[in-house]
Amino acid sequence: MHIHHIGKSPSVLSHFIREIRDEDIQKDRMRFRRNLERIGEVLAYEMSKALSYRRVDVRTPLGHKEMPVAGEDIVICSVLRAGVPLHIGVLNYFDAADNAFISAYREHLPEGGFRIQVEYAATPSLDGKTVLLTDPMLATGQSLVSTYKSLLRFGNPAAWHIISVIGSREGVEYVGEHFPEDTHLWIAAVDDTLNDKGYIVPGLGDAGDLAFGTKL
Repeated sequence: MHIHHIGKSPSVLSHFIREIRDEDIQKDRMRFRRNLERIGEVLAYEMSKALSYRRVDVRTPLGHKEMPVAGEDIVICSVLRAGVPLHIGVLNYFDAADNAFISAYREHLPEGGFRIQVEYAATPSLDGKTVLLTDPMLATGQSLVSTYKSLLRFGNPAAWHIISVIGSREGVEYVGEHFPEDTHLWIAAVDDTLNDKGYIVPGLGDAGDLAFGTKL
């Protein structure tokens, strides 16, 4: 897997990451969602550099100009519910893309630990498409791998790109072991550890709850 750690070098992205981590700023749900959206825009821009392009002729009021345009059919697929603001940010830059949504959540087991449940998917055909799989938190990596396996029944994509905000080193390695070798991961920050519940440390907490409120 090709790993693009975009936040490794300081930029305006660092400002957005700082704000979504800050427990005081997190209390403003609207700002939290907007920051996820802005991070999605930054990562989408960086990812766009890896696409293939074709040349088209554009007519202006004063003449013609040959310009490059993306030559790939893109499907943006988000993991519900935390992935929605990130999805919007990516869609702002790939506004002509098709869209897919899939539910993947942790079912905590009585004996401890958890398993990933995937119960819903709404997606176009993925045959020959470039799939941008967006999920803000890449913790253990199990949700992304379960999502990937579930999506395979909808077609054979030409390329896979993962767009994530914060990941753990363990989760990044796990995803790299289970996705196709030529998958690209575009990530803003990578933290060192997971706690005993499988949450990223220091991370930012539960992105879904911070964006949309607590759940039962």
